[in-house]
Amino acid sequence: MTARWPTFAPALDRATHHAREWLMSLAERPVHPSARPDELAAVLGGPLLDGPTAPETVVDELATGIEPGLVGMPSGRFFGWVIGGTHPAALAADWLTGAWDQNAAMRHSMPGVVAVEDAAAAWALDLLGLPPGADVGFVTGATMANFTGLAAARQHVLTEAGWDVTRDGLAGGPRVRVLVGAERHETLDLALRYLGLGTPTAVAADDQGRLVVDDLQRALAEGKAPTIVCLQAGNLHSGAFDPLADAIELAHRHGAWVHIDGAFGLWAAASPRLRHLVAGLERADSWATDAHKTLNVPYDCGLAIVSRPEPLRRAFGMRAEYFATFSGPGDPLEKVPELSRRARGVPVWAVLRSLGRSGVEDLVDGLVANARAIADGIATIDGAEIVNDVVFTQVCVAFGSDERTRAVTARVLADGVTWMSGSRWQGRDVLRVSVSNWSTDAEDVARSVDAVRRAASTD
Repeated sequence: MTARWPTFAPALDRATHHAREWLMSLAERPVHPSARPDELAAVLGGPLLDGPTAPETVVDELATGIEPGLVGMPSGRFFGWVIGGTHPAALAADWLTGAWDQNAAMRHSMPGVVAVEDAAAAWALDLLGLPPGADVGFVTGATMANFTGLAAARQHVLTEAGWDVTRDGLAGGPRVRVLVGAERHETLDLALRYLGLGTPTAVAADDQGRLVVDDLQRALAEGKAPTIVCLQAGNLHSGAFDPLADAIELAHRHGAWVHIDGAFGLWAAASPRLRHLVAGLERADSWATDAHKTLNVPYDCGLAIVSRPEPLRRAFGMRAEYFATFSGPGDPLEKVPELSRRARGVPVWAVLRSLGRSGVEDLVDGLVANARAIADGIATIDGAEIVNDVVFTQVCVAFGSDERTRAVTARVLADGVTWMSGSRWQGRDVLRVSVSNWSTDAEDVARSVDAVRRAASTD
């Protein structure tokens, strides 16, 4: 028997109530959770009940039990790691995605959500200035976006070397050389491990974490193996961008595939004021980015973009007949490592449709403006040093000795007004600020700077 609306209504009504209460609490609730995992486990765990519980009761128990352990990640004062908030249109679309419960794998089986994802993909390519014929796959995040782009890269460079990795695997084939910047994000190494390509060769980086082109040239000249070059659009600590145009031109001259990890920084291309940071971006071969960072859709959503369909679809396609032709839009399952997946592109469509071109531009520019405002405010605190050039959304601060920096960071987190991550960069402990939330405003900036000031003055 098909489920009827009355079956769902009580639970969804309670879920709506709790979601509203959560979102309304963000303005004033401490960003730091008040409960430890073991305390939460005692409430939410225990022996499984022998009999059923009404769905609406389950929702109430879940929301009440988990609430003390929730981090205020959607708050405008959350600056931890690189985690965006959730735009209202994207959140609502994500709810609908769950209600529709479509498996976005095959074009003709699920035409509605595939059409939405096609539109979202076309809009993203347009905003980022990437080739309109590129394939776009909606994956869980930047880790799997890197994995997907690098799988296509592996397929291409081995095919060019005369090795059929689809038929023969990696054993016995030529070793693929992967060159990365010394300050790449470790998810690149993880993706390469998944792909059986081993540890990459690091190329020198400068004091802002940008790959040094002269050292890349030296590394490329050292051998003729099938080669992949990984570049970075947005350093985790400094926000700096590799010199993309020069590095891409050099890599292509040596026959290498170029992949760009742009988890949060790729969206600089959507702003005329910031586009110079990614000059030459469109000449790469594959790109990875998150939508749940700068674009502010709910977890989890990343975009894997590959300029040529053939190596991507050879890597992930399931049917032999696809090896004959790669024209046309293809099925979503040919562009990602999953067969069964939710329609992650629907919230992307919603946020892009809601913001439009100028709204995305304002979103990215606003994040950068807030990062600079936070840096300017913290710079007035006695003993604080901004240790990076604030070119995008990342700010790193030191407070003299590593010991004092760690102490200030701990007091900032304990205060609860804002969340800023501790990290270590360029041989120093730092307080790292990542501005990624669309809702951050001048009041959030001021309150967060004041929280850092209080933490730094308690010595």
